[in-house]
Amino acid sequence: MMNKRIISLAVIGVLLGCVSHVQAAGFQLAEYSATGQGRAFAGEAAMADNASTQARNPAMLTYLEGTSFSAGGIYVMPNVDVTGDISIASPLFGSQAMTMNADAIDVADNAVVPNFYFSYQINDSWTWGMAVNSNYGLTTELPADHAAAIFGSETSVTTVEFNPNIAYKINQAFSVGAGLRIVYGEGSIGASAPGWIDGLKAHPSLPADVAAALPAGGASLKSMEGDDIAMGWKVGASWQINPAHRLGFAYHSGVELELDGAVSGLLYIGGQDVDIGAQLPLELPAFAELASYHQLSENWAMHASVNWTQWSVFDELVAYFPGEVKPIDSSDGKSMESDLVKEENFKDNWRFALGSTYQLNNQWLLRTGIAYDNTAVDDEYRTMTIPDSDRLWLSVGAGYQAFENLTVDFAVTYIKAYGDAPINESMNLMDLAQVSFDGEAVGDVWLVGMQLSYKL
Repeated sequence: MMNKRIISLAVIGVLLGCVSHVQAAGFQLAEYSATGQGRAFAGEAAMADNASTQARNPAMLTYLEGTSFSAGGIYVMPNVDVTGDISIASPLFGSQAMTMNADAIDVADNAVVPNFYFSYQINDSWTWGMAVNSNYGLTTELPADHAAAIFGSETSVTTVEFNPNIAYKINQAFSVGAGLRIVYGEGSIGASAPGWIDGLKAHPSLPADVAAALPAGGASLKSMEGDDIAMGWKVGASWQINPAHRLGFAYHSGVELELDGAVSGLLYIGGQDVDIGAQLPLELPAFAELASYHQLSENWAMHASVNWTQWSVFDELVAYFPGEVKPIDSSDGKSMESDLVKEENFKDNWRFALGSTYQLNNQWLLRTGIAYDNTAVDDEYRTMTIPDSDRLWLSVGAGYQAFENLTVDFAVTYIKAYGDAPINESMNLMDLAQVSFDGEAVGDVWLVGMQLSYKL
């Protein structure tokens, strides 16, 4: 229901970034088709292999004849570890802080990112299509009593984007296109009391009434769940310079989410674990791509892309709850109080990709590609919420013409976090102790994809 939205897509959660920071900057997914995956998504805004082209550039629909279907999925296998130590400084311990290991090994689950595309050529000038894919997702989880669970213990996010698109061929050289972005998302996020809090409660210097107020290890501190729908738009254009060379450009608008949902946990409503209403505004960033396609010989082509994402709009997450502290505009006139969930201080980021295709024979088309995706956050602002870092992509793929109208595409990609991703984060625990995490995020990801494309 629309009034059960979440902070899911907004908060994106603790350690979700550990998955997505080795796939795309921030919490973005790049896996929209196995066809493009084989060349590390190089040249996508200028390519028209099948109906999946509209996911990047709706103008490329004009290069598809008749009616086309394309469907597939990419299996994501992350191997992500967050290693480091928790430090607890408190007057209870005098000048000596208590330190313990807080390594979290293999925190990210495997997942499938599916897709479906349809295109229909109305006449020589007009083509329309429909795209269904996912731009955000995956799940991470820590044990509820893990030493770092106070920074977050679980996140589950699932999103689906629906794109109706239309394209117009102006002449033999130029095409334009546009579409709507209809985004649906659901998920949950939580943080819990770490196991070491039981030892803190038992400390002889802690007053009995204060110890009684502390939660037990594993108790829920913050939990949020729900869903939302929001809309945006996209436009694209292509320029066929000559039969062998083509340029493409696409722009996808930001999507503004106004998330209303239910939250619970001991840190809300005076320590009671009850559900309360909440709002969290979030703008998913706009992004753009400039791409090129070059047919260098009868069998060999090269492709390139430069991608930009406006991550600078993602600077902080502020949740609003019913109360009397901070009034905000509301259709029902109720006042709200706010809670700064997280400061992120993201910056705009760039991705550079170079790919190649080679027509081996009438049945087999080979693909390969390399890409560099730079981080959306500086070292000083990196958090456990989204420990983003630079990424290097290496991809190979192939297309097999199984029948006259049916093509099967396969792809394998290895993504490695490039460079260091240090994390230094702290919080105040009920004015009793300062809790700090000092560590880093490390890992890699394997992607395996398959795509079926059929033309009528």
